[in-house]
Amino acid sequence: MTSTAGEDSPVPLADLSAAHASVTLLERLADKLGARASVTAVYGEPITRDGITVIPVARVGFGFGGGVGREMGAAKTGEGGGGGGGVEARPLGYIEITDGKATYKPIRDPWTDIVLPLAALLAGSALPRVVRMIRRREHR
Repeated sequence: MTSTAGEDSPVPLADLSAAHASVTLLERLADKLGARASVTAVYGEPITRDGITVIPVARVGFGFGGGVGREMGAAKTGEGGGGGGGVEARPLGYIEITDGKATYKPIRDPWTDIVLPLAALLAGSALPRVVRMIRRREHR
């Protein structure tokens, strides 16, 4: 692998400090993924069958982080480096086009649509009982 130091002069990664190599690697990753971060990353390729066109819709995000280090001083030498990144793509729904009419259809998450409201309902119905019990203990 080589890195670009300056404009067009490739430098072998072995000749770079660990800190510079990690920064260079993160820059490369960000450039490659950033070039792919476009509308097609969120809206998939349309699929047509039997007069119906479906366009997948997703939430896509990515992030990077890095660190460097260096220790100076008498008999203390060190280098540094490090880095990481992540990408997430989560389906949200799809756009259905039928007879020239487009309709967005979300993909439902059962945890969000059923379990969380049910838990809130149970907590809300139990709250008055808990408050009464606390008040009784305070007045004893």
